[in-house]
Amino acid sequence: MGGFVEGADRQQASFLPACLEDYVDADNPVRIIDAFVDELDLSELGFARVQPASTGRPGYAPGTMLKLYVYGYLHQLTSSRKLEREASRNIELMWLTGKLVPDFKTIADFRHDNAGSIQIACQRFVGICRALGLVGGGMVAIDGSRLRAVNTHEKNYTKGKLARRKAHVEESIARYLAELEEADRAETGPATPRIEHLTERLASLRG
Repeated sequence: MGGFVEGADRQQASFLPACLEDYVDADNPVRIIDAFVDELDLSELGFARVQPASTGRPGYAPGTMLKLYVYGYLHQLTSSRKLEREASRNIELMWLTGKLVPDFKTIADFRHDNAGSIQIACQRFVGICRALGLVGGGMVAIDGSRLRAVNTHEKNYTKGKLARRKAHVEESIARYLAELEEADRAETGPATPRIEHLTERLASLRG
């Protein structure tokens, strides 16, 4: 039998799962991010605008924005534009944010307003993953009760070991946030040309 393997017809209706939940496996690491952030007291961590404003245009919930940043830290998405782009096309981020796509300026502004709180949250997340044995290994399904138990377990480490681990994690997260800041400054120019414009240019080149 000759020929090539054929892809799906983009115009044909599909019976693929219409629910985002069906695209994210039970042991997908993104579920740990979701459970972790949902368990945090964002006010205690110092996040701004934890309570929605009673007037004006609704903003994005700090928890949603933090999930985006924790995901970005794990996957080294080192600019606000990259985070925006992945939120619009990455099925894991669509699941994590409920298909919300903040623009790059909103993403950058959230970091400027909450840099210290983001760093603390990421440190806690890495600590929990280490305690669960998830750093560098497979991930498991997790719920909030397990996360609370791990938070208690973390207190059993020696002070010296915790200090060394904390310093290493702090350095890694600070470096990531600095890379975001540098990349955002470098990307202040015009946005990438729209697809329609690029296809027109391609057609003219084929001329």
